[in-house]
Amino acid sequence: MSSLIRLTVICSIVFLTACSSLQRKAAVPSDQMGQAQIAGLSGVRYMVASQASIDQMASDIEAGFKVRSAASLNSAANYLSLSGGGDDGAYGAGLLIGWSERGDRPQFNLVTGISTGALIAPFAFMGKEYDPVLRHVYTQVGPEDIYIERGLISGILGDGLSDTTPLYQLISKYVDEKFLKKVADEYATKNRWLLIGTTNLDAGVPVVWNMGRIASIGTPEALELFRKIMLASASIPGAFSPMLFDVEVAGKSFQEMHVDGGAITQVFLYPSALSARAQDLKLKLQKQRNAYIIRNSRLDPQWRETERGTLSIVQRAISSLIQTQGVGDLYRIYHTTQLDGVGFNLAYIGSDFKFPHKTEFDTAYMQALFDYGYRQGIAGKEWQKYPPGYKRGFDENLPKK
Repeated sequence: MSSLIRLTVICSIVFLTACSSLQRKAAVPSDQMGQAQIAGLSGVRYMVASQASIDQMASDIEAGFKVRSAASLNSAANYLSLSGGGDDGAYGAGLLIGWSERGDRPQFNLVTGISTGALIAPFAFMGKEYDPVLRHVYTQVGPEDIYIERGLISGILGDGLSDTTPLYQLISKYVDEKFLKKVADEYATKNRWLLIGTTNLDAGVPVVWNMGRIASIGTPEALELFRKIMLASASIPGAFSPMLFDVEVAGKSFQEMHVDGGAITQVFLYPSALSARAQDLKLKLQKQRNAYIIRNSRLDPQWRETERGTLSIVQRAISSLIQTQGVGDLYRIYHTTQLDGVGFNLAYIGSDFKFPHKTEFDTAYMQALFDYGYRQGIAGKEWQKYPPGYKRGFDENLPKK
């Protein structure tokens, strides 16, 4: 994401010279954050940093159990988590399609997505039928299909250096009323969950949206919200414009500013506190549960000579921060899965992938990365059972049971 990070850095530094801000509705007061609801679409998201939202999520899961058959308790539950990574999402798309064509890709009970993972997640949730969509998006599109550069002055005086109208149009092409109904049916009749994460920039907290519940509402407003959430999760701060969501608190109107979910976390599965609440409610979960985490990024440190200059230094530092944050997220997920008895399976871009990356959303680069992931999927990916460095650094020295 080097070019977009560079744009973000430039924007941030120039903003320090004091530019006037654009107008917006007032943000939700800090003491009323937990009460804010999307007008006419209440109960569709969780502020997962709060216990009240964890309780609500557990209650919603419990309500969904009413549609489960007894046979489902004896089958394995499979979870899929898709990370951010910009055009590196081509790796996850290729891996999933290769896995489909191999014939043993499961139907996932839970799919979560952040950033580029949020663009993949709805189609991965719906299964093989939508593999052609993923193939097209991650092998045929170019920068012009994602954003329009505003120019330096317009970008600085606006709320992002690029206009993402093309990306919104691309989302809308495939996420239509028919697609929404299919997602709603999976949620309502099978209790399958699709979750997408964004960052509430005003509050500085993660927000997890229940896309199945939104789809179940089925109104034009629900369809619009579904699309906007996908776009918000992929809106890199500074590079792309944020998404503004109109909310209500006690009859008063406010506005929340949401950006890329990767501003908080690069990948998520489910809140660790959810398990304790599920035990309190005595929810009967499947005995065999497997989590598959696709990190759309390399995890090995990449050496790069850094120019002696402010922008170059800051850009390199941000790039390193994103990489290490992603590794930390994997450790957090691993810890949660081990406490809950869930199988941990990890895939990521290996150091053996080498292809020139000239610009963000470079079609040739995405095609090469898609093919790399596809070959892994169709050959039967050997999923990693530990986060990078975990087994060698820690686990080998633990006493054997």
